[in-house]
Amino acid sequence: MPSFDIVSKVDMQEVDNAVNQAIKEIGQRYDFKGSKSEIKQENDAVKVLADDDYKLKAVIDVLQSKFLKRNISIKALQYGKVEPSSGGMVRQIITVQQGISKEKAKEIIAVIKESKLKVQAQIQDDQVRVTGKNRDDLQDAIQLLKGKDLDVEMQFTNFRD
Repeated sequence: MPSFDIVSKVDMQEVDNAVNQAIKEIGQRYDFKGSKSEIKQENDAVKVLADDDYKLKAVIDVLQSKFLKRNISIKALQYGKVEPSSGGMVRQIITVQQGISKEKAKEIIAVIKESKLKVQAQIQDDQVRVTGKNRDDLQDAIQLLKGKDLDVEMQFTNFRD
């Protein structure tokens, strides 16, 4: 029976490279001279520290541009709330999402069922497996999901006949 998996994976090496490039750019930019802005990567999270909200937004813009250059989708990032930090600074923690959450998986399955395609979808840990009688239905399902904006970065892997 033909099938494929819907996954949401981010290459952490690329995240590390993007963070390092952003740190370099912040160190060289004129508008950050004298500020204590910094970016730290901790496992699946990136901690951003800045002097004020304006600088924090500028640092996050730099970080997002580096992510996009490295082909990391912005949809894979989840932003925590802006918290006050010591010394009048502000901090925000950005989590890099690995895998599809149960809620998003249920949303994906609902979209597939709503389309009335002859495929079945089921949740398997942090991925969704879609099976069908012929590969054309599966390809239609992939096109349907690519066309929908589900706020989750999706890759379609393990396509089998």
